[in-house]
Amino acid sequence: MIRRYLRKLLFLPLIALAFGSCSLKQSAEPVTPKLTPKIRELLREEMVSINEASQEIFKALIAGDDEQVAILAQQIHDSFILKQSMTAEDKADLMAVAPKGFVEMDKRFHEISAELAQAARAGNRPLQQQQFERMIQACSACHAQHATDRFPKFIE
Repeated sequence: MIRRYLRKLLFLPLIALAFGSCSLKQSAEPVTPKLTPKIRELLREEMVSINEASQEIFKALIAGDDEQVAILAQQIHDSFILKQSMTAEDKADLMAVAPKGFVEMDKRFHEISAELAQAARAGNRPLQQQQFERMIQACSACHAQHATDRFPKFIE
């Protein structure tokens, strides 16, 4: 079962890339170049943190460590950029440049991470795997639509 899960997980980014590049070429709208330096840095810090936590979640899923999955997934949920140390002016600046759907995609991603944390707290491993897959798919979908300046392969 783990081998099948690993194989499936390894192909998720490729699938997202294939579908993302076909369906999002016309709507890709990079956000980063439009952000203020402060918001750009907050977003960068959030992405680094999410990347590191996601790698650790993957290891914890393989090890069957529900507690670690719950802790890390909750950390991802709590890193939502709009809940970080942003002033009202920062939030207004973000909303002024963020394309339609950007904040909603980010919010949904963080909701999925909370659902992963809940599945881990309940010890439901099949649901943890499903939610982790959804979380990775949400990353790829957002990058394909709003971070093509950082991930240009999505628009090839």
